[in-house]
Amino acid sequence: MVMLDPNDFVGVTFWIISVAMVASTAFFFVEAGNMTSHWRTSVIVAGLVTLIAAVHYYYMRAVWVDSGDSPTVLRYIDWLLTVPLQMIEFYLILAAVGAATSGIFWRLLIGTLVMLIGGFMGEAGMINSTVGFVVGMAGWIYILYEVFAGEAAQANTSSNSEAQKSAFNAMKWIVSVGWSIYPIGYFLGYLGGGTDVATVNAVYNLADFINKIAFGLVIWAAAASDTKKA
Repeated sequence: MVMLDPNDFVGVTFWIISVAMVASTAFFFVEAGNMTSHWRTSVIVAGLVTLIAAVHYYYMRAVWVDSGDSPTVLRYIDWLLTVPLQMIEFYLILAAVGAATSGIFWRLLIGTLVMLIGGFMGEAGMINSTVGFVVGMAGWIYILYEVFAGEAAQANTSSNSEAQKSAFNAMKWIVSVGWSIYPIGYFLGYLGGGTDVATVNAVYNLADFINKIAFGLVIWAAAASDTKKA
């Protein structure tokens, strides 16, 4: 067994995030039972996101500590499962107040898949890294349009639930500001003068720590607030 080097900053971040994801999962699953029925699914899904991430981070940190290689495939498997679930959260909180449509669900899902497939192909060397970056950014911009100006945004505006609006608005800013960390990591690692796996993984780890846990906490906070009023 290879021991973690205390000077390995990236390896330390893998460990910290692994434990944080496990703790967040336990918190969300326990709290889900305290929520009203129309919020319970959203909080459970938040727990599923951190649970899936916790499992993958366990294996990703092993790859990094044992070999120093970037666990690209494992990371994208994680994202392929967790990012669509996060997009589904937009649909779920709108559905809870009767404001969701199937079109919202499918547009967010398609945007997510374009973003992830483009990024993975660019990082894995299947296509030119710049092309992969552009395709991934196009998917992200499509998602931002939907939550800021598209049908999802319009459904949110017409909702009468302040808790739902609060959650939706906070989530869309996480998707815009928080998710901007990912393309920064991609650019620094693959387009900024060469492939730097340490920088890529450090930035991606920071982004996952903020975005997956904060995303769930926003939903939990709105659910808890609305439950108290019920």
